Amino acid sequence: MLRDLVPRLKEAAAARRQRLSETLRERASETPRERAAETPRNRVPETPRDRAVDALRALAIVGVVLGHWLVTAPVADSGVLRVTSPLKYMPQLAPVSWLFQTMAVFFFVGGRVAAGSRGRARDRGVGHGRWAAARMARLFRPVVPVLGVWSAAAVAMLAWGADPGTVYALVKLVWSPMWFLLVFAALTAATPLAVRLHPVWPFAAVAVADLVRFGLSGPSWIGWVNVGTGWLVPYCLGALWARGRLDGRVTGWALLLGGAAATAGLVLWAGYPASMVGVPGAPVSNQSPPTLAAVAFGLAQCGAALVLSGPLRRVLRRPAAWALVAAANLCAMTIFLWHQTAMIAVTAAALRLAGGALPGLHTVPGDPGWVAARLAWLPAFVAALAVCVAAFRRHETRRPAGGGKPLRGPRRERHAGGSA
Repeated sequence: MLRDLVPRLKEAAAARRQRLSETLRERASETPRERAAETPRNRVPETPRDRAVDALRALAIVGVVLGHWLVTAPVADSGVLRVTSPLKYMPQLAPVSWLFQTMAVFFFVGGRVAAGSRGRARDRGVGHGRWAAARMARLFRPVVPVLGVWSAAAVAMLAWGADPGTVYALVKLVWSPMWFLLVFAALTAATPLAVRLHPVWPFAAVAVADLVRFGLSGPSWIGWVNVGTGWLVPYCLGALWARGRLDGRVTGWALLLGGAAATAGLVLWAGYPASMVGVPGAPVSNQSPPTLAAVAFGLAQCGAALVLSGPLRRVLRRPAAWALVAAANLCAMTIFLWHQTAMIAVTAAALRLAGGALPGLHTVPGDPGWVAARLAWLPAFVAALAVCVAAFRRHETRRPAGGGKPLRGPRRERHAGGSA
């Protein structure tokens, strides 16, 4: 029996080598023009994975992290810690917030990915409830260790006699950015609606809410409607992008220039703050809740994302660049959830080791010297964040129960491709 098996294996191997050789000869005979014709020029609608989308998500993560590290200033004063911002003392630094307030890009990319994912799941016969539950699990699973660690830390600090105001300030620093997850989860659940809704309608709702509270002296609580409608604008734009409705540099430049012009007009002539992040003590914040100026600025950011998507795809053909972006995306939520903890860890350790306040970490951010000192501390923040990511990224990257298989529809569609 073995004598018959060995010749058969040799014959099969020879046949495979022959087929491979023929294929390579055929490919070698093709011209570059023919190869290009076989490759789709725009891969956004056709394939689930668009490297430009991953790059934009990574850039948004970097923007949020650097923005928080640069505009958040814990100040040590007589054993009590309070949190302030250099924008309060140096309002001329407001343009910095234009670079690092990238939440609109998060929602834009989120709408793009969710709309495509929901469409593929629907084609496989997966119900909306099951699809949404799977996405919620992936979204909130990395939150569990953050809540656990900081709940235990808060109890321990209070038990050891720490100032309650200091404990509250630290916990707020870590937990306050999680508002993003709640809003993002709500919009994800509403993806079927967002796919059908044109962005002009939530934009109009934001304009009406601001008109009521600012122009007609209406109740201030009406502005909190914008938490949903304001972020729904870039989310709906992302859904349009997933359907191939926003492709092209013309659309990108129109959003970029139109959004920038509208933002400038609202700041210069309508009295909106120039800072795109909250400033302690300011009577109006562009973010809590979002204002019409913040939404218009988000349109400009979405336009910039569209303009950059083409060059990003070309850059990400390089393996090294794509490897960096892919690594950042694997632990994007972990980075987002732990970056404030990293800053706090460095701040607390330096205060204890130095025995006093250090510039850029514990002092009042009232002059350019503080900015220079804070920039010098950024590598320490990055190192601490790397430790946090190494310790907790498994909560984000681990496969769910069942081996991490994609959601499947009925048995008759068992071989449908794509992932949910």
